[in-house]
Amino acid sequence: MTLEVADQIALGDLVARYALHADRREIDAMAALFTGDAALVLPDAPADLDPVRTFTGRAEITATLSVLNDIPETFHALAGQVFDAGPEPGTATGEIACVAHHLTSREDGTVSDLVWHCRYTDTYRLDGRTWRIARREQRIDSIETRPVRRWRGE
Repeated sequence: MTLEVADQIALGDLVARYALHADRREIDAMAALFTGDAALVLPDAPADLDPVRTFTGRAEITATLSVLNDIPETFHALAGQVFDAGPEPGTATGEIACVAHHLTSREDGTVSDLVWHCRYTDTYRLDGRTWRIARREQRIDSIETRPVRRWRGE
């Protein structure tokens, strides 16, 4: 079973909107991209880079994504995406590569960029005629910290 081109485009839009909503702090809009019974499985960085913490349902997902509100600026750059048909009709899977930048001010007045090179392993499900995320697991491949010379938030 293969995915139609229209489905691949819709799934690409779905994951791009997730990143955009994160950067705009539109937490409710991010959570609305998930099915009602979805699971979001995240690492416990920096101690654990594999997905170990599970949040189920939109309420839990909304609560955990709200931590983005504590970060002054983020930029999620999608580096690659591949979608395949799922095992059942109306399902699909995806692998998304992302570089996530998190800008924060330090106590000494400098600004740093905490960079996560990560991958999302996704399962999608049609909800009516709309694709939604049914399960998203995030793995971090590496973490780096970079100095920032200047940013708009100054």
